[in-house]
Amino acid sequence: MTMTPPDSLVATPRLLEQARLDQLRSPLQRNRLGQFATPPGLALAVAEHAARLRRSRGVRGAVRFLDPALGTGAFFEALRLAFPAEGVARAVGVELDPAFASAARGLWAGAGLEVIAGDFAALDPPGPDRRFDLILANPPYVRHHHLGLDAKRTLGEAVASRLGLKVNGLAGLYAYFLLLADAWLAEGGLGLWLIPSEFLDVNYGRALREYLLDRVTLLHVHRFRPAEAQFGDALVTSAVVAFEKSPPPLGHRPLMTFGGSLARPDRSSNVPLDVLRGSSKWSRFPTDDAPVRVISPGSVKLGDLFAIKRGVVTGANAFFILPRAEALARGLPSGDLRPILPSPRHLVDGVIEADPDGHPRLSRPLVLVDCERPEAEVRQGSPALADYLDLGRARGLPSGYLASRRTPWYAQERRDPAPFLCTYMGRPRPDAPPFRFFWNRSRATAPNVFLLLYPKGPLKALLDARPELLPLVFDRLRAIPSHQLVGEGRVYGGGLHKIEPRELAALPAGDLAAGLCAFEAPDPGTRSCDSLQIS
Repeated sequence: MTMTPPDSLVATPRLLEQARLDQLRSPLQRNRLGQFATPPGLALAVAEHAARLRRSRGVRGAVRFLDPALGTGAFFEALRLAFPAEGVARAVGVELDPAFASAARGLWAGAGLEVIAGDFAALDPPGPDRRFDLILANPPYVRHHHLGLDAKRTLGEAVASRLGLKVNGLAGLYAYFLLLADAWLAEGGLGLWLIPSEFLDVNYGRALREYLLDRVTLLHVHRFRPAEAQFGDALVTSAVVAFEKSPPPLGHRPLMTFGGSLARPDRSSNVPLDVLRGSSKWSRFPTDDAPVRVISPGSVKLGDLFAIKRGVVTGANAFFILPRAEALARGLPSGDLRPILPSPRHLVDGVIEADPDGHPRLSRPLVLVDCERPEAEVRQGSPALADYLDLGRARGLPSGYLASRRTPWYAQERRDPAPFLCTYMGRPRPDAPPFRFFWNRSRATAPNVFLLLYPKGPLKALLDARPELLPLVFDRLRAIPSHQLVGEGRVYGGGLHKIEPRELAALPAGDLAAGLCAFEAPDPGTRSCDSLQIS
């Protein structure tokens, strides 16, 4: 669904002012500040949804409205259209950026909006008689690495003191905004938040999920389709979260919807709180044709069979990874070159065959520059490599984040060749799922666009004894249903799917283990299948 602003919101003075202010900052600056303006059609849809929820819960009277991340007032503009009968008793907007705060004052001075210029997260909340019964917000999407340690500590302490919740240090600013706004919302008030849908699945979204489960009555979570990003200038998958500030009633079943619009979603289901409480991945809901996966505590998971790691992170792939032919032409010592795989898009076949020397059989094989010798020794014994490293030094590579933490700066992390690989990210196509498995028969390692699967424990023992079972393992990996991989991973704007090592490790592997056990000959000693508790 592509949001098209209604005619009543096209070319309003606010939108013209928004466009002017956006041009004063580069996309990078707005990214660091988390300034992604709410599209007018989306703001109106959220405000209209708030009006429907309010009326369905029997709430009457004029609205006491708060927007803690005002911008130029997209939600206030939408509020006036969505609540024509009720009216607005009080409206307050908080805006950190002085230019936006000044613009909002000029736009809405005659409409009754009180603009507070300041940092919402640092403000003292009002007393109970001054709280608001409706919050509509698109909080700043500032990633954790732009916050700084001191800011995270201050925000985390504020949340802990007010709610007793511990926020993971990887959480973005939007999580703190939503939690801190609890002290501004009146009992029985409604909060509707437009936030990244990542919180539904990631570990650093746990505090938000706990808040929504136990501290308020979660009414509705709507996820927009990943391929239909709501913000033209931010590649993020969005969700609207609606809740009432009241304890959840016994047997409560929040509405979970996906796709389409807030008013007309493509899929919907009411999910019991206990089911949400027992699931680490809320993006599974509402369920489609694929059943919800529930793993019993004793069942075999992929992490029981494989050690799963990310591929090599060099910090400067363009320098450290180069075609093998070029490396040899430069005279770089073969002992300081490790074969490495290219991006998955350059791998047509699922099986990566090897040349006699162990390099992958590809038209353009690559190598990784990896040397642990001190620079003085390199200069004395390998002048060609020293000259190449000088090129990297001239580019400032030794002072890069990763290289500056390595000794020497051109030594790479240890990632031995893995027999099986899974792509770390991808977009689904009509003829292909977002994730692919590979059987690596070469001695090449892989870059960090892959996850490396190393057999361990009983599986490793079995494959060491019977390497002819490797094709079976590969077939079983490829047979993992796509919906399980997608459900365990996460999705971003534009339909980009990612899966982390721990998420891949959580997938069920009973079929794989059972299939291998069918080939294991009885042994009077300890059998691998007995170790895996497969009957």
